Amino acid sequence: MTVFSFCRLHEGLKRKEEKPPEADSPEKQTGTKDTSELLTKGTNQQAPEPQEAEPTAAATVEPLEEDPAEGSKTLHVDSEIQEAVPLPPLSEDFVPDDPRVSAQTDGDRVETIDTTGVLVEERPPEETVETSTQYLTSSRFSQAAETVEEPGDQRTEPEPQETQDQRTEPEPQETQDQRTEPEPQETQDQRTEPEPQETQDQRTEPEPQKTQDQSEGPAETEKMKKKKKKKKPKLFNKFDKTIKEEIDAAEKLRKKGRLQDALTAFESLVQQFPQSPRARYGKAQTEDDLAEKLRSNDVLQKAINTYRDAAELPDVTPDLLRAALKRRAERQQFLGRMRGSLVTLQRLTQIFPDDISLKNDLGVAHLLLGDNKGAKAVYEEVLEVAPDDGFAKVHYGFILKSENKIAESIPYLREGLESGDPGTDDGRFYFHLGDALQRVGDSSAYHWYEVGHQRGHFASVWQRSLYNVDGLKAQPWWTPKETGYTDLVKTLERNWRTIRDEALAVMDTSTGLFLPEEENLREKGEWGQYTLWQQGKKSGSACQGVSKTCALLERFTEATGCKRGQIKFSVMQPGTHVWPHTGPTNCRLRIHLGLVIPKTGCRIRCTNQTREWEEGKVLIFDDSFEHEVWQEADSFRLIFIVDVWHPELTAYQRQTLSPI
Repeated sequence: MTVFSFCRLHEGLKRKEEKPPEADSPEKQTGTKDTSELLTKGTNQQAPEPQEAEPTAAATVEPLEEDPAEGSKTLHVDSEIQEAVPLPPLSEDFVPDDPRVSAQTDGDRVETIDTTGVLVEERPPEETVETSTQYLTSSRFSQAAETVEEPGDQRTEPEPQETQDQRTEPEPQETQDQRTEPEPQETQDQRTEPEPQETQDQRTEPEPQKTQDQSEGPAETEKMKKKKKKKKPKLFNKFDKTIKEEIDAAEKLRKKGRLQDALTAFESLVQQFPQSPRARYGKAQTEDDLAEKLRSNDVLQKAINTYRDAAELPDVTPDLLRAALKRRAERQQFLGRMRGSLVTLQRLTQIFPDDISLKNDLGVAHLLLGDNKGAKAVYEEVLEVAPDDGFAKVHYGFILKSENKIAESIPYLREGLESGDPGTDDGRFYFHLGDALQRVGDSSAYHWYEVGHQRGHFASVWQRSLYNVDGLKAQPWWTPKETGYTDLVKTLERNWRTIRDEALAVMDTSTGLFLPEEENLREKGEWGQYTLWQQGKKSGSACQGVSKTCALLERFTEATGCKRGQIKFSVMQPGTHVWPHTGPTNCRLRIHLGLVIPKTGCRIRCTNQTREWEEGKVLIFDDSFEHEVWQEADSFRLIFIVDVWHPELTAYQRQTLSPI
């Protein structure tokens, strides 16, 4: 069983949700045995922050070393499984992709950032294609920085990128005139139930204070108490207050979008007052905004460094320290500096040990590095002091499921989703809860799939892939004519014996080339695969053993160039059952060519339709729909699997979509 990966991958195009016509519900139509298969949006989204004691001496931060650019890796997802990937927050304009797709050093200068922080020549145009009337789906781009893209996020899947106005974490500072006019003193009765902090617009026309009799009941009182906990951050130390007028003037320029002028103003303040944390924090925020506007990794790296510098100054207020380092960690993750982000968050949790939301972020940072053990320890610590924290519950449940503790994971995933806490409403949590329920024979799995669909995470109850392109024709089974790949199909069917003989020769002389399926998709049995192409590239020297087969495929780039699929032989032994599962993306179709098929006992279900293989014939289906396999014959079953691009993807999309 492989360890679930927790990477940031996003589909960039935001899509309008369109209610698709669907097949009958799975409970009504699945005429099969009890079904049971295999995480996180908003990993950056936080649970409500508890009131923490303000640190004193701890507020001074030791210098944080800038992490070197981490080598990029291509996300590897077996074609048969929807891998667990957390979604970082989506931003319509500045969206990260899988940070591992390409290495980037901190010092590299770049002119633009694509959805993952990787250089691009230009942003791909949004593609809208004609949709079919049957099985029409419209799941939103939940991940994969694909400017044809994926978003993050559904890269991973890590808080939605803030807009220019939202990015300012503290509330707007009061103007000079407002400061000179003290607020009226509260009465004894009023002080017991204060109003929540007012926004800038509300402050000019305050509502009258409510008396105890005017309270709106226990529920409203509870809401008020929660709001009360969110106090206005204190970003100005004693010295900063003496230059508040100058800082406010620079901040006003930033908020108006005059970023170059704002940066000049903040740089001047930093030069005049190098020990001012608030001036340096304003400079970091402006660089952050400018990086988004220019789509520049270089400017963003400057912002990351300036956030650190602001936090390391003496006499920095605890609130500014927290805001600066938290934003620094987020932007480090955006650029793929996962280890540096982990170091930043570890320092934050040392300074603010009672802040649950920071610990939750730390757990995600461990997951992004593939450190499930470290993440598990963090979430166990959180749940010990905050047993009802939904964010910690869904992530802890995800980790338990990755350890194959299926039944144990269910209550954590379910209770976490039911909590409605920020960061829990993510397609992968619905995905894994439903899968876990299926594996224990609980039909309520489809209830959770339906909820996930209604929440916009799945195209339908049946089609639950998370790395999608909007508007593609969606149906479980396809004919060769519908795909437009009739030449490929004819080549496969006319040469099936040659393909079969080469596969059998490899099986007889070198069975070690058939590697066991390791994605934990089998309930029981043996299932081996021999891969020729993976993510649009030849797999080592695999073709040397089956040279004729590879030669037949070379000219069909819809298959050999499919970066979101594989070409491989698949052998399944008697007594094997593959759990119901879905593939990771709607960007491909899967062709099965029968090579050695027992007369009875081998079948595949996709949605509510079950079919059998025939020797020398192809079956074509969309594996983003739920499918399940049984091998109940008395001898092995051998097929040839060829993944092809979805026929409605444009050439540009095929070129720019990130590999899976």
